[in-house]
Amino acid sequence: MKLQRSSFFSIAFAFVALTSSACVDQKTSSASSPSSALAEGAMTEDIDVYDAKKVIEKTPDSAEGYNKLAIVYIRKARETGDFSINTNAQTAVNRALEIEPQNYNAQKLKASLLLTFHRFEEGLNFAKQLQQDHPQDYSVYGFMTDANVELGNYPEAVEAVQKMVDLRPAMEAYARVSYVRSLYGDTAGAIEAMGIAARSVDPREKEAQAWCLVHLGDEHFKAGQFAEAEKQYDFALQAFPNYHFALAGKAHARAAAGDFENAVKLFTQAQDKIPLTDTVISLGDIYTKLGKAEEAKKQYDLAEFIEQKLGDASDRRRLALLWADHDIKSDEALDIATREHERRKDIFTADILAWNLYKKGDFGAAKKISAEAMRLKTKDARIFYHTGMIEKGLGNKKAAAEFLQKALKTNPSFDILQAENARRALQEIK
Repeated sequence: MKLQRSSFFSIAFAFVALTSSACVDQKTSSASSPSSALAEGAMTEDIDVYDAKKVIEKTPDSAEGYNKLAIVYIRKARETGDFSINTNAQTAVNRALEIEPQNYNAQKLKASLLLTFHRFEEGLNFAKQLQQDHPQDYSVYGFMTDANVELGNYPEAVEAVQKMVDLRPAMEAYARVSYVRSLYGDTAGAIEAMGIAARSVDPREKEAQAWCLVHLGDEHFKAGQFAEAEKQYDFALQAFPNYHFALAGKAHARAAAGDFENAVKLFTQAQDKIPLTDTVISLGDIYTKLGKAEEAKKQYDLAEFIEQKLGDASDRRRLALLWADHDIKSDEALDIATREHERRKDIFTADILAWNLYKKGDFGAAKKISAEAMRLKTKDARIFYHTGMIEKGLGNKKAAAEFLQKALKTNPSFDILQAENARRALQEIK
């Protein structure tokens, strides 16, 4: 599958958490068969963690057990939504590299974790070092793709993902192809590639299959194809019941259909499974729309707590967007967005900074940064909306109407609250 520049457009995020557990050869050890002693130990410690530690006990001078322990922790962090568990994985990888500095599996785990901790520049440089020694390993190009996407180095990301899919046209490659195509505005191509990714998953990897189906649903949702999106979320739930990403996706589809009662139920189920910030905020937005101010405030307060206490301290972009959307803590929000933009030039960081500048009334600076967010011609309704509002602030009614209409045409339910604001702004212009 060749990635022609003209056929590209829009993605939403890295796949490090999903693929890192697959980038290391997982050998079955004698400790993998539970004995009565193992079962007894598992009463106080997760059985997979216990299993990995047994490998370490048997071969303390080998990196193998520490690699296995790191994989377990990475998977647990993804499944529970507890970002802090990745610190345990990092400790295990560091120990593996102390024992065997040139252990390649440990080095790949290190590259993955550098990206997980949003140390993108460092992760990219380390991945390039690995690529020099292992130019035929497709997973290294996955790290390079992810890092370049997050840093806004899009031509380099295209080159890396093309090499990855050429070396091994598997799920991990096709998922990234979908993401990069989406960034470049090729919705049909993004949907095609994610469909291939979903069909390429090992049938035994139910969560990976569900992950692909959710992202396939997300691509349909971003294009305003709500019925098809919900169908993919349902498929994901069939593959991996109660999957929190699928529950949240289906909740968005229900909200888009005006079924707020079931949207609340689904968001609540997803939040009860794993309280991800986006899920928490979305439930708060529905409560706001329903006039339940007290319940909404609890959700927004929870979102702030999660981001400030449990999230990645190096990335507060979602918090900056929340505060800007609700016209609160504008100085703090702008400071977060500015600092993030200084270290990464991706379109979504630029969009959040532009939105915060708009909220501060600095329309000229907002338009300049907004041009960065628009540079790939990504078909993202939120970016169109923010651009339209900036043009409105500048008094450019024709351009404002064009972008606001484009936002609502692309996805009339791109945000539970902001889509309605876009409609009101469009009416004011007319």
